[in-house]
Amino acid sequence: MLAAWLVLVAAIGIEVSATAALPRTQGFHAPGWTAAVLGGYAASIWMLSWVVREIPVSVAYAIWSGLGTAGIAAVGFLLLGESMDLVKIGAIALIVTGVLVLNLHGAH
Repeated sequence: MLAAWLVLVAAIGIEVSATAALPRTQGFHAPGWTAAVLGGYAASIWMLSWVVREIPVSVAYAIWSGLGTAGIAAVGFLLLGESMDLVKIGAIALIVTGVLVLNLHGAH
């Protein structure tokens, strides 16, 4: 079970990295960046498909999508020059809270 959680964390990291690289594809006109993004998404989905053999799909996907969303928002602010305000911070906090509640509820 620990391996599944570690793979899930890695899948989230790969998905966030691929999403952060998405603007560099220039609308899929930059072949190298396009391949990197598509490869990252494919690897992340493949890892998620492995994870759901051990973790319920509703929990795994909520964590993958929720923490991925929060992660790319943080990367956008910290590395890509995107803005951050109290509304965005509150929305991210709600996403993370929802993921935690779903995960805790799924544990019962």
